[in-house]
Amino acid sequence: MKPEETERFKNAAKLLRNLKENRSQLKQLLDSISALEEDGVYRFYHQSFKVYRLQDDTEKMVSAFRGLLPDRELNEWFLKLVKEGTGKQFVLKDNNRWLEATRPIVEAFFHAKYFLEIMARHSDLPESSLSGPLDSGLAALLYLYNLR
Repeated sequence: MKPEETERFKNAAKLLRNLKENRSQLKQLLDSISALEEDGVYRFYHQSFKVYRLQDDTEKMVSAFRGLLPDRELNEWFLKLVKEGTGKQFVLKDNNRWLEATRPIVEAFFHAKYFLEIMARHSDLPESSLSGPLDSGLAALLYLYNLR
C-alpha cells in the first residue's frame, strides 16, 4: 500500500471507530432531525418562511460530521451545498422567487440528512468492511471525508 493509501485507511478506520463511539448521539440527532423534516418540507410547499428553520438542522448535522474527524476537511461539493443552503435570512421579496430562495435550504438539509442516515446505519461496521468491495453508503461516507 502506498503511504497516502495507508493514511486514508487509518483515517477511514478511525471514522468507523468514531461512528461506533458516537452511535447513540448520531441516532438521537437523526431522530430529532427526522421529526422536523416533515414540517420543514411542508413549509417549503406551503411557501412559509418557517422553511428557513431547516438551516439550523443542517448546521447541527454538519457540526456533528466535523466532530467525528475534526482533522479532516469535508467534501468541497458537500460544503458548497451547505454554504448555499445556510446563513439565509427571510426577506419579503423571497416570496417572489421562492424556489430560487429556498430550494438550496432544502437541498442542503437533504444531503446532510442522507449522510446522517448512513452514519447511523453504518455505526456498527467493523474495520474489516474497509477491505474489499465497499457498499455505496460506506463509499459515500468516505467521499464526505475525502477518504476515497
